[in-house]
Amino acid sequence: MNFNFSPRLKKLRQSKNWSQEQLASMIGVSKTTVSSYETGMRQPSYDILVSLSQLFGVSVDYLLGSSPVLTEEEELMDCLEELRT
Repeated sequence: MNFNFSPRLKKLRQSKNWSQEQLASMIGVSKTTVSSYETGMRQPSYDILVSLSQLFGVSVDYLLGSSPVLTEEEELMDCLEELRT
């Protein structure tokens, strides 16, 4: 797995102003597990990756670092989310 996953997950979580505990509850894992994802100590399962991508409205490729930038659709969804807040 690409090393970009950990900082991207943390950045996405913080962009929503969610705590690790809140994110953990949303994806059905413990706060400790989210922390270990963000520090690179643990890698998520495929099912968790899919859940994260759906939750944040980004592709799994983006989460894994295979895609260096958000797609146009992801950027649009991000902009719309910012307008709602």
